[in-house]
Amino acid sequence: MKEKLKAFERLLTIIDELREKCPWDMKQTMESLRYLTIEETYELGDAILENNMEEVKKEVGDLLMHMVFYARIGSETNDFDMTDVLNSISDKLVSRHPHIYGDVKAETAEEVKQNWEQLKLKEGKKSILEGVPLSAPSLVKAMRVQEKVQQVGFDWDDSEKVWDKMNEELGEFKTELKNGDDPEKLEEEFGDILFSLVNYARFFNVNPDNALERTNKKFVKRFKIIEEKAKDKGRNLKDMSLEEMEELWQEAKGA
Repeated sequence: MKEKLKAFERLLTIIDELREKCPWDMKQTMESLRYLTIEETYELGDAILENNMEEVKKEVGDLLMHMVFYARIGSETNDFDMTDVLNSISDKLVSRHPHIYGDVKAETAEEVKQNWEQLKLKEGKKSILEGVPLSAPSLVKAMRVQEKVQQVGFDWDDSEKVWDKMNEELGEFKTELKNGDDPEKLEEEFGDILFSLVNYARFFNVNPDNALERTNKKFVKRFKIIEEKAKDKGRNLKDMSLEEMEELWQEAKGA
């Protein structure tokens, strides 16, 4: 524990020094750091999906540095400092875990999640959906919304009904395609399909955002192989037929 505290103290000291002496660090505000923090979060997500523990370590460090930086800026305006931040999250963790720090019983992870949502409502939140960030990516937001309402029982009772709902939404989308070319209506119906797909994935503990990102990475990797194979043959993809590119694609899949 002493080594951890010493290492954290070192980071606090470095951030203080940089804020007071480095021209770039002196110039930063919470707003200017915001997009950088989002970028670092995505980089951490990439490292986790790649199962690259060395990169995970580095990205966790980058994010921790940002948190310390925000606390330093907050202290300059007397809004909060790192002590406030740490005490605040510690207090919340204790209050949200009465099965550990109180006399409430929760034997499963599902019971813990249900208690968590009920406690948040008691703390003054008007809706269980208030905890879903408005700026979250749509796929992530759909998953979180569904997880939130599931905690109060607003959920399908089996996956087959979700599958039926998904097919129903597909049918409505196809009907809209036949009936007209209203882009807003098509977009709405397609959104319903995606929301149903997220719901179906949730029943099998599949994170749709992770799943899609893995597919993105797989597609990019294979397409780059196609580009390399075409280059090796002295060909340009623009001049190749779809059948020729499909042949290279199958080779890439094998690779």
